[in-house]
Amino acid sequence: MAAQTIFPAWDPTHAGLWGAVPLPIAHSLHEHELFSDEALAALLETYPREHASLVQWGRHGEAQAWREGEWSGLSGRAALEAIAKARVWINLRNAARVDPRYGALLEQIAQETARRVPGLCAYNWTMGILISSPGSRTLYHADLPGQSLLQIRGVKKIYVYPRAAPFIEDAHLEKIALSGVEASLPYQPWYDDHARVYEMHPGDMLHWPLNAPHRVDNEDCLCVSVTLEYFTPEIRRGHMVTMGNAILRSKFGIAPRSRATHGPAFWGKAVLQRALRGTKWVKRQDRARRPPEFRLDPSLPGGVAEIAGA
Repeated sequence: MAAQTIFPAWDPTHAGLWGAVPLPIAHSLHEHELFSDEALAALLETYPREHASLVQWGRHGEAQAWREGEWSGLSGRAALEAIAKARVWINLRNAARVDPRYGALLEQIAQETARRVPGLCAYNWTMGILISSPGSRTLYHADLPGQSLLQIRGVKKIYVYPRAAPFIEDAHLEKIALSGVEASLPYQPWYDDHARVYEMHPGDMLHWPLNAPHRVDNEDCLCVSVTLEYFTPEIRRGHMVTMGNAILRSKFGIAPRSRATHGPAFWGKAVLQRALRGTKWVKRQDRARRPPEFRLDPSLPGGVAEIAGA
């Protein structure tokens, strides 16, 4: 049986717009057997916990709670039922590494993209599967790799903001590079007046410009999305500059004047960040798993139960 085409309605203009503007593209993953209810339930039952996060978020207007939970002992279907009642999201990170079937799917995505965007030279592709509750929110943030989101189930809105000050500044990217935490950008409600807003339905993909700030709101429905990340040689060089500039600014008090990815200044920063990365000079935030404070419980109205003594 021939492999299902991932991008069945690719427009020739997409190649020229890739990375320049937020780019909506149709996809077919929402029809793929690996994203059926049965497949997702089976994945939840066997997914290694070191590659997954279950996080509870606050009510509307509250800060992100970032309480971690667990769903051990539940069937996959029961876990999905609980997520539909709760204020949580599950991020199944590194799905392509954990399960070879999703690895093959990611390889097909990479190959189709390479054929359709000449000169992209993307590598280190990663895939995450995000299952989130009705009303779930992803706070204002930016990412360092290239990014796309493919909607599988439910409806959500993505707000994409200009890749320019005051929405994001070089110092913000440097902080992300040093800390390893993407959701660390200052946000003002009036930023929304300058955002491009996309309503995502099953079969919709959105690719946005590198480092563009964005946030996401679920509608009142369970959502399943696929997140894609990749690097290119130019993105990698830009990340090296960002890390080098972050070290100069935060450790030596030097305000960087250039983000050039070629020439002597670039190579100096490349050597600097390589030499200090992983040392006490550049200590990224400890992201070790916190002890779970709740567990999913579909029998309860709110879908979660507190863990005694947590």
